[in-house]
Amino acid sequence: MATTHTLDVPGAHLHYEVRGTGPLLFVIGSPMDAAAFTPFADALAGDHTVVTLDPRGISGSTLDDPEQDSTPELRADDVAAIMDALGAETADVFGSSGGAVTGLALVERHPRRVRTLLAHEPPVLELLPDAAERRAGTEDIIETYQREGVGAAWMKFMITAGFDLEAEGAPDAPQEPTPQDLANSARFFLHELRGTTRYVPDVTALTGGPARVVVGVGVESGNLVTYRTSVALAELLGTPPVEFPSDHGGFLERPVECADVLRKVLAG
Repeated sequence: MATTHTLDVPGAHLHYEVRGTGPLLFVIGSPMDAAAFTPFADALAGDHTVVTLDPRGISGSTLDDPEQDSTPELRADDVAAIMDALGAETADVFGSSGGAVTGLALVERHPRRVRTLLAHEPPVLELLPDAAERRAGTEDIIETYQREGVGAAWMKFMITAGFDLEAEGAPDAPQEPTPQDLANSARFFLHELRGTTRYVPDVTALTGGPARVVVGVGVESGNLVTYRTSVALAELLGTPPVEFPSDHGGFLERPVECADVLRKVLAG
């Protein structure tokens, strides 16, 4: 059973949830909210105190200025603020996709607060040889949202990310979006996607401090852009990526198996 909390930070009011007992572990996404991580967090709560949260501007985490852009740096400071509210000096962190970029920024900005960061498929597009092309693709997705709406933008996003939408096992077409889904999509496309994908990791900071940074990839993610970015980051860090079941969202489909892989990483 999770307890829910609200924390006021500069410019935002953060919703976060705490469940389980044991060493403190943050499980974070961007734009994924706390609710989406529930099965994975439950699978970890038997031996960890697991914190999940709604990133600023998403779901229950509201903003004083709705037009404020969400940057990895701001989201990293939010995680550190929640650690402060919990009276915790340090924590382990599992970050997924944009949440993995948040985790990288957290290590860079608050290096002594992180024990181990598992960055699962961070979309650090600037590390790729075709970064300029990828940057243009991101702008095209944003323009598609502004011009054609949420459905067309998500379709272009999935195709650009490398998903074969006609393949067996491809992500299902989204159901009719709720008002909150539409609000979250607007935040993502207009105020979050650009800042996340343009983030450039500081490899010296990531490797030179006390935090341990490990990159995770899905064993079925080989066709995805985030597989390429993850391999590129792992090479710069000098450590091989850790394989997780399934693909980019494997912890959603196979939360227990992915929790076991994460436990082994944290124990190492």
